Amino acid sequence: MPPLHSLVRLMCCWLLMVLSLSATAQTAALNDAGKVSQAPLLLHADSSRVDLWPTVSVFFDTQHDQSVRTLMDAPQVFAPPTTAHSTLGLRKEPVWFKVPLRVAVNAKPLWMLELDYAVLNRIDVYLVQNRQVLSHTLLGNLQTYTGTERVGRSHATMLHLDPGQDYELLVRVETAGAMIVPMTLNRPSTYMRHALAEQMLQGLMVGLSLCLVVYSLTNWFGLRDRIFLKYALLVLGGLLFSMLQFGVGAQFLWTNSRWMETHMAVISALISACAFFLFFEHVLAGPDAPRWFSPLMKTGAWLTVVFMVSHALDLINTQTSSNIVGILGIVPTLAALPVAVSGLRRGNTLGIYVVLGALLYFAAVITMTGVIFGRLPISFWTQHSVQMATLLDTVLLMRLLSLRSREMRRAAEQASEERDAMRSLAHADPLTGLPNRRGLNTALTAALPHSGAGKFLAVFVLDLDGFKPINDQYGHDVGDELLVAVAQRLQHMVRSSDIVARVGGDEFVVMASGLHKLEQASELGHKLLEAFHAPFQLTQHRCKVGLTIGYALAPLDGNDAKTLLKLADASMYQGKQDGKHCLRRLEHGKPGLTMSELGTSSTAAA
Repeated sequence: MPPLHSLVRLMCCWLLMVLSLSATAQTAALNDAGKVSQAPLLLHADSSRVDLWPTVSVFFDTQHDQSVRTLMDAPQVFAPPTTAHSTLGLRKEPVWFKVPLRVAVNAKPLWMLELDYAVLNRIDVYLVQNRQVLSHTLLGNLQTYTGTERVGRSHATMLHLDPGQDYELLVRVETAGAMIVPMTLNRPSTYMRHALAEQMLQGLMVGLSLCLVVYSLTNWFGLRDRIFLKYALLVLGGLLFSMLQFGVGAQFLWTNSRWMETHMAVISALISACAFFLFFEHVLAGPDAPRWFSPLMKTGAWLTVVFMVSHALDLINTQTSSNIVGILGIVPTLAALPVAVSGLRRGNTLGIYVVLGALLYFAAVITMTGVIFGRLPISFWTQHSVQMATLLDTVLLMRLLSLRSREMRRAAEQASEERDAMRSLAHADPLTGLPNRRGLNTALTAALPHSGAGKFLAVFVLDLDGFKPINDQYGHDVGDELLVAVAQRLQHMVRSSDIVARVGGDEFVVMASGLHKLEQASELGHKLLEAFHAPFQLTQHRCKVGLTIGYALAPLDGNDAKTLLKLADASMYQGKQDGKHCLRRLEHGKPGLTMSELGTSSTAAA
């Protein structure tokens, strides 16, 4: 486990790196602004993918009143951008982009113009030659497309550029969010190759997220643990946000749905925030957490639901909703971080995954914030930073979930073991480990329904002869050691299916079931008597005790445990009166306490 100061150092290094990149990008942009000329961008025969940003000049239409015709007549209003590569920051007004083009005489005529940022609301693409508009194409995520008009998940259109000719490309972009405009000209085959690669990446990301959602819901249905539902909600929020940002949702799920395109960003972000509130509360709340933590997280979750419904019903506008998301989105992580760090200091390994997830989250937020405000350039890594960080974050939280589930399972097993131990203590003799009277009654009650003709059940009550003098002479420790030795000898003399119990100080009971003949009970009794002819070798003493045994048979003498034990006990006392160290059976239901034939023979043998 990395120490806490190492994680803090890692976070500081990341912040310094981001600030350094921001400053470098800003300086480079300012330098490029002084160097960029309006010389046409030359499209060679071997050009396959050309970045247009180094040749771009921009005009901010603050009055919303400029047309392509007026701008063709006023080329001086365009100026090179001063922000980072392919981003102009947050712009409320429409922005015009101008790119002069020159096609080499040996170049091919077909080119694909791609603007690879899916949430641009309206894009007007004008191809101009000699101050004449040759073509106009309308793109954007709020436009309505037929089945053949939408090329892919990004915004793209085909341009026919004749070899040896000069053109001007004028692009007007209007959007409610960040003005992120990565523009490239591609040969059709190159465009398809890059589009397919990105499509495969998005398919992989969506597939992994869907697998996590299905896994969580399956565990929720199977285990009925609500934390899996909260985790599924967390993954779903990130999935919906990525599908919107990269155009996969508009491409496959909600094509031409203006409501989804204008509402899904806020809704998906609030779903994620709500899930983070609930997930962190579930995982980190406990006796060691501050008293304010659980109420704060639950209140935050309810607030996200209220704002989500309000935004869906258009009770609050997009700008207000975005501000709310910016505030609520970081609260669960900020609230959970000190609780996780506190747990980490106490040795709770769950905290490390919350801390690492927070570092990933803040790193992605800082990176994307730099892009949105025009401080960091657009690249593959900055454009996918939030998506990748979200996926890594969900994987970390999955690890956190598995550790918590393991702890819950371990706690459940420990509780089960404690219950078994308590049950064992309630049904077992603490000295010998044999069943006590309660354990014996449980075993008898379970076995009696299976007794019958040819399946007799015998209950033997055994009382030690000569135990008290030994206990009085040598003390209780020797007496206890002798009782343990007696218990072990009795267990060695019976079958593994028979039960040996200790029900009193020096009184034991043996239950033998499944006897096919009455004589088997008598034979077992004599076997037990003979076993006590040999003395017991204890640690420091050699002791000899005898047995007096009384027994009863089911179903002949009774069908319930109480009757059988009472009759066997009476038989044992009869044996004591007859001189001890003998086997007796008294028949139930006859006048007086008459010896049976088996009992008489036992007496003679004794």
